[in-house]
Amino acid sequence: QVQLVESGGGEVAVGGSLTLSCTATGNSELRTMGWFRQAPGNERELVAITHSSGNTNYQQSVKGRFTISRDNAKNIVYLQMNRLKLEDTAVYYCIADSRNRIGTKYDYWGQGTQVIVSA
Repeated sequence: QVQLVESGGGEVAVGGSLTLSCTATGNSELRTMGWFRQAPGNERELVAITHSSGNTNYQQSVKGRFTISRDNAKNIVYLQMNRLKLEDTAVYYCIADSRNRIGTKYDYWGQGTQVIVSA
């Protein structure tokens, strides 16, 4: 059974940086790992995805500001967030899947970590 444990959320001023991390426990190959987010009143949306092959995909609004990376051996995925904007405020969810996937359905979801960007 895979569990995803997120850390690194918090409050930061506009223009600041935060790094989220997510560790997957359980002995499983996870080909896809990534991050979604959900702001109040909005639907959950993909932020960034990475596959064990090295492929990455980003939401357009975070390209150039966010970087996703992973440690395949340890099943850890990171999200480095720079030049944060007010609209990046959301609960960020880690996702993982044993298959190469991109979309909205994944095998495993974390509990979420709050990111607040303040003026």
